[in-house]
Formats: sequence, structure tokens, C-alpha cells
Amino acid sequence: MKCWQEDLLDIVFDDATCELEVFRRIEDAALALGFDHVAYGFQSPLPFSRPKITLLNNYPRSWQERYNQAGYLQVDPTVAHGRRSQESIIWADQVFMGAQSLWDEARAHGLRVGWVQSSLDGLGAGGMITLSRSCLPLTPKELDAKQPKMRWLVQVAHLAFSRLLRCKPTKGFRTLSGRELEVLKWSADGKSAQDIADILSVSKSTVDFHVKNSVTKLQVPNKTAAVVRAALLGLLS
Repeated sequence: MKCWQEDLLDIVFDDATCELEVFRRIEDAALALGFDHVAYGFQSPLPFSRPKITLLNNYPRSWQERYNQAGYLQVDPTVAHGRRSQESIIWADQVFMGAQSLWDEARAHGLRVGWVQSSLDGLGAGGMITLSRSCLPLTPKELDAKQPKMRWLVQVAHLAFSRLLRCKPTKGFRTLSGRELEVLKWSADGKSAQDIADILSVSKSTVDFHVKNSVTKLQVPNKTAAVVRAALLGLLS
């Protein structure tokens, strides 16, 4: 029989797993840890100007609607904390001092006790889990006993959703060839088109051809953007 952690790892490596199935498994794990509600947010590294944010939670419908209507995502201090730190944080009056309306309304909807932690990776993607319930404060004893599993859940969730969301190709996205990736890797190292041509023993026009194809396939305006996007998609590692 698999242990708790091993069973949860299936969602990371199972290619057939969809976003809703991943969340369902996370929800089950949260319930097993003694929490009524769980929320997961994922921020993609692209596009730079307005990164895509995916939010999944099992909060009461009334609170989901109110949170969105009031634009609380923009002022939520736990979200701001998660974007700059991977240290866990527990809901408290002092945490929400700058967003009192959010705190008051959350408690009115039965969300009074919460634990939050984010996971940020080197490719620019970030994920954050919030575990919450309506009563029973988180005691030091409970945290000591459960926090290792809670942190494990954060990391597994980020790995699973990162695989499903960060690398999801946009409409019309076409796979880069081995030579196109090779050219982009050398470009990422600061090599000019002529440098790359000399390294690969091809003509400069051939290198330019591969760069042009990469730009088209990655749906970006130029070579620099193609290198950045390929790197953030994990294609150059």
C-alpha cells in the first residue's frame, strides 16, 4: 500500500491527469489534514506584461463571487506575501491590517482559520496553496504534526499544475526542431548568428532561417523574445 506522499505523486507524473483531477486530489489531501477548504493559484510566467493566473478553490460559491466582484485578488495580503516569499503564513488580524474589509467578509463567509504557502520556481512560474477552515485555531502542536505534509502538498501541487499549465502550448503552437533549439541555446549564450554558423558548420543564412522559424512557431516578435519564451517553457534545459 502506498504512503500518503507516494499516492499524491501520481498526479505529477500521470499524463492523463487533468487540472480538475489534480485539484480533486489536492482537495482530498486537504480534507485529510483537517481543513474544510483549499484554494490553489497558479501564475504563469507568460505573457510578461500580464501573466496568466489560474485560480481553483472549493470555497462557498457566495464567497467566490464576492472575492471576484470586489477584486480582492489585487489587495489580498496573503497573495502579496506569496509572490515574494515561500515562507508559510497563518491568517491573523495583523496579516489583514491593510485589507480589513476582505478579512471581515471572509470570516462572515465562514473562512476564519487559514495557512498559506507558495512555491516559486526558476522558470518564473509561481503557485500558492491556502488551507482553511471555519473553526479550531491552528495550534503549535498541530502545526508540528501536520506542517511537513502541508508543505509536501504545496510542492506536489506546484509540480503538477506547472506541468499542466506552464508548458501548455498556445493555440497554433508548433514544436521546435532539434536544430532550432540548438540555435536558440547558442543565442541564449550570447552568440551572434555568425558565431553560431561557425560553431555548427553551417551558413549564416541557415542560422537566420532557423531563428525565423523559431520566432514563428513560438508566436513572438523577435529572436530575443523567442529565446526567453523557449527558456520559460523549459525547452532549453
